[in-house]
Amino acid sequence: MNAILVGTLLLIGLFANPLHAQRSEIGLFGGAGFYLGELNPTHLFAGTRPAGGLVYRYNLTPRWALKADFIFGKVTGSDAVTNKGYERNLSFFSPITEFSVVAELNFFQLYNSTGKNRFTPYIFAGATLFSFNPKTEYNGTVYELQSFGTEGQGLEGGPEKTYSLTSFAIPFGIGVRATIGRYISIGAEWGIRYTFTDYLDDVRGLYYDNDLLRENRGDLIANLADRSPELTDENGNALPYHQAGEQRGNTTTHDIYSFVGLIFTVKFGNEDTTCDLKLPRKRR
Repeated sequence: MNAILVGTLLLIGLFANPLHAQRSEIGLFGGAGFYLGELNPTHLFAGTRPAGGLVYRYNLTPRWALKADFIFGKVTGSDAVTNKGYERNLSFFSPITEFSVVAELNFFQLYNSTGKNRFTPYIFAGATLFSFNPKTEYNGTVYELQSFGTEGQGLEGGPEKTYSLTSFAIPFGIGVRATIGRYISIGAEWGIRYTFTDYLDDVRGLYYDNDLLRENRGDLIANLADRSPELTDENGNALPYHQAGEQRGNTTTHDIYSFVGLIFTVKFGNEDTTCDLKLPRKRR
């Protein structure tokens, strides 16, 4: 459905605007990433971590472009930071590696020529394939959570199988862009990725019976599945483990991650000498 929508928008743009030029751009993205999900439901830009990658853009017209990016980043979340007072007491961090293809629509026609518009806001949407791997730190050691089955994956009464560490997302967002001279483009962009997984943070469904988890998979995994006893009540007593079947996550929503940053590109490749993207030659 998403691919059909993007294709339709591109066709509309091509028919609405004559093809002025073909020009490629390649460059860098640098910025930060953050996540929204069970361990950070509402706090934008909380726990931001550095992100960076490569960008390729193909300008179809002064209004439309296709962009591909390959970005590396990291996201993190913690009940202790963004859900203070929540007795779940879980935390995670995860590397993110994504490949995205999006269509960009400039609000104004963008040119490289003297006397032509060199600045425009834009919007974009497309498709993303990404990988992730939720981890947590416990007693000074980092553990990868997916293989542990913290919600009883693969055990009787739990989810049938563990989740995949590769998923799809719908990227969409806004940006501003400017051209400098004939070959340089700079811009700023904020993009949100609505994912098709709810396990970016290793939290989705119900608490599994902690005694059965401990019996089948050991103390470490049972302790990581429910870290409430690390907290104390008003009398200084450790909180009890949650009962089997109590809500651990939110099954009605998927996780979201976001990248915000700057894009610097250099233009190269095919150029239509009849278009306005090229500076006029000086007369001798």
